[in-house]
Amino acid sequence: MQQIKAYLDQIATISKSDWDFFTSKLKRHTIPKKAVFFKVNEIENHISFIETGVVRLFIPKENPEKEITFGFSFKDQFISAYDSFLTQKPSAYQLQALTETTVLSITYNDLQEVYKTTLIGNLIGRLTAERLFLIKSKREQNLLNLSAEERYVKLFKERPELLKVIPLKYISSYIGVTAQALSRIRKRV
Repeated sequence: MQQIKAYLDQIATISKSDWDFFTSKLKRHTIPKKAVFFKVNEIENHISFIETGVVRLFIPKENPEKEITFGFSFKDQFISAYDSFLTQKPSAYQLQALTETTVLSITYNDLQEVYKTTLIGNLIGRLTAERLFLIKSKREQNLLNLSAEERYVKLFKERPELLKVIPLKYISSYIGVTAQALSRIRKRV
C-alpha cells in the first residue's frame, strides 16, 4: 500500500479518513506471467495500480504474429482498459501480464463510492485520468512525428528496463514496425 500512497501523495494531500476509506476498497491480486487477465468484448470493472510487474495492452489477431501492441504499464502506474472502464462498454483490446504482476484493484462501483464519499476522490480521479491521457497523447504524437528509428531510440532512452523484460516482437509492434525492421534498426543504433 505504500507504493500507491507515495504515488497519490505526489498528486494531493489525502486525509487519514479518506485514505482509510479508499484503501478499504482495494484488493490485491497476483497475475501469473503471460496471463491474459482482461479479454476483448469484456467490460472493464477494475482500475488497478501495479505494485510489481509489467502489463501489455494489445489488440489480438487470429495470427498471434499480427497482434498490435499499443501500450505497456509498469510498477507504480495504473492499468485498466480505461475507455471500457469509463463507458462500461465492451473493450476492443486485451491486457496481459508479461511478468508475474501484483496489482491493487478497485471496482468501478467502489471507485464511484470513493468519489462520492471522500473529499479528495474526485481530484485524484481527475488528475490520474489526466496523466493517462498525457501518456496516450504523447504516444500518438510520437507515432505521427517520429520515424521508427527515432521512436525506438526514444523508447530506449526513456524506458531502458523495457528492453530487458519485454520480448522484441512486442516492442516492434509497439513502435509500429515488423520484427525484421526492428532488427535492422537495432543494428544501426
